[in-house]
Amino acid sequence: MDVSRIRALRGPNLWSRHTAIQAIVTCTGNELAIARLPGFETRLRARFPELGELIPTDHLDSVSMAHALEYAALGLQAQAGCPVTFSRTTQTVDTGVYQVVVEYTEEDVGRLAFERAEQLCQAALDDTPFDLDATLKELRELDEDIRLGPSTGAIVAAAAARHIPIRRLTQGSLVQLGWGSKQKRIQAAETSFTSAIAEAIAQDKELTKQLLHAAGVAVPYGRPVDDEDDAWAAAQEIGLPVVVKPQDGNQGKGISVNLTTEEQIRQAYRVAVEFRDNIMVERFLPGHDYRLLVIGDKLIAAARREPPLVIGDGTHSVRELVDIVNSDPRRSDGHATSLTKIRFDDIALARLAEQGYTADSVPERGVRVILRNNANLSTGGTATDVTDDVHPELAAAAVAAAQTVGLDIAGIDVVCETMLKPLEAQGGGIVEVNAAPGLRMHLAPSFGKGRPVGEAIIGMMYPEGSDGKADNGRIPVVAVTGTNGKTTTSRLIGRIFEENGLRVGMTSTDGIYVQNQRIDDGDCSGRAAPATSWPTPTSMQRCWKPRVAACCARGWASTCACRRGHQHRPGRSPRPQLHHHRA
Repeated sequence: MDVSRIRALRGPNLWSRHTAIQAIVTCTGNELAIARLPGFETRLRARFPELGELIPTDHLDSVSMAHALEYAALGLQAQAGCPVTFSRTTQTVDTGVYQVVVEYTEEDVGRLAFERAEQLCQAALDDTPFDLDATLKELRELDEDIRLGPSTGAIVAAAAARHIPIRRLTQGSLVQLGWGSKQKRIQAAETSFTSAIAEAIAQDKELTKQLLHAAGVAVPYGRPVDDEDDAWAAAQEIGLPVVVKPQDGNQGKGISVNLTTEEQIRQAYRVAVEFRDNIMVERFLPGHDYRLLVIGDKLIAAARREPPLVIGDGTHSVRELVDIVNSDPRRSDGHATSLTKIRFDDIALARLAEQGYTADSVPERGVRVILRNNANLSTGGTATDVTDDVHPELAAAAVAAAQTVGLDIAGIDVVCETMLKPLEAQGGGIVEVNAAPGLRMHLAPSFGKGRPVGEAIIGMMYPEGSDGKADNGRIPVVAVTGTNGKTTTSRLIGRIFEENGLRVGMTSTDGIYVQNQRIDDGDCSGRAAPATSWPTPTSMQRCWKPRVAACCARGWASTCACRRGHQHRPGRSPRPQLHHHRA
């Protein structure tokens, strides 16, 4: 079996609307039907027991090695946790030559799975060992490393549901939505509308408190401090208990709460200064820790956060209980899953000592052992959805806080006894306003129902028009194919659009033009041309003169007005053919 011409189909294509890996696979002799290979399927299933039924799509062809490769590549991705379902193997006009197409969600993972599937089939053919566990671990680690995080992933999924074009710009979380003049960008919970000034304000917790206080929003009193002595002096001025935290920190790093003694405050200052140089002390507000998510001018979700803790069973030590909790598959070391593993570090040991425990202590059954004072998910905390409980005045205060800072998406940290009353009525307050807030506690809370925050963000970025229809971020595109006259036809079409007041971009064999200005010269009708011109933010209309390979490579062919499955062949059309579609 020979595998050649492997390429990625990065959009809707002739096979499906899924992104996919396509390869040409050549089989010879007995490889044309694995039934002629004694014991091959048995050995293949022994090495990969989860392999599905080897049934050709048309139910008529014999099962070849190409089919085995197809199902192995799809199955390896599925077992590694990738949400893939589509694959297809089709024989070409040449005997023994097949086109194999396998869906992927991450291109690098798809390519690696294809490569490992080929090795798996060869191992079964040669009756040599194949390390399935190592292969699946490799695929999982690669997928976790490069896939979008939960916040960006939720927004991208919501955009896909609205049929908004998506283009990942980096291996990180920077994603472009839409084309031309309708393009916008996101990076985690930051959008094209997020102000750099607002982010700088939110980063400075003291400045944020000053602005909120001036706007009439309830906040705890506090001030910046210079050293340990000043921290203790500030605590005495404010009144115990207090909170010590970095003035410009995030994710709960370096925060210590409910401090009541000089020793605790000095230790908390030393912890905080490890993360940031500027430290502040503020009054501790009794109550629960809540996170309210504001998107635009609306409160979308609210969650009560609990600090990381374990519950004694009278048998296991605290250290063992932490290991048991961390074995939950929903927990990981990063932000890829809905929960983060509990950190068993010096801060946790110090919190244990305050409760009279050590790492080897065995708590009695039912005893709650707190491992941290702050309730951030990034340090192992949990979240309970309380969106339906938020009092209207409290929701209005959260929206006012976000608008005062100037953020389009904001995570408002509130400390109070309940969400059922206004802040002033219970002595609560807003302790922080966070830019680019994590969304996972609202998407998949530990308890309660998830909220459609991705849809809310997309709704803010692409609101309904005056006609009541939701914007899909697309611009009209005309593709002109044929032998002669394509450039002239493209120019004429572009001129018609310009006369109707549209900003036009055009690619052809003599360059790329945007609003009649040539931004690139040479033959720009290949696959890279639309990738260069479509993202131009000034264009409302595209006129494109493509090569056939360019249509197929990135999935544009399937959106043209052509019968699915028809094979375009350059030079066969006697006159230009027009294909109008939305990019």
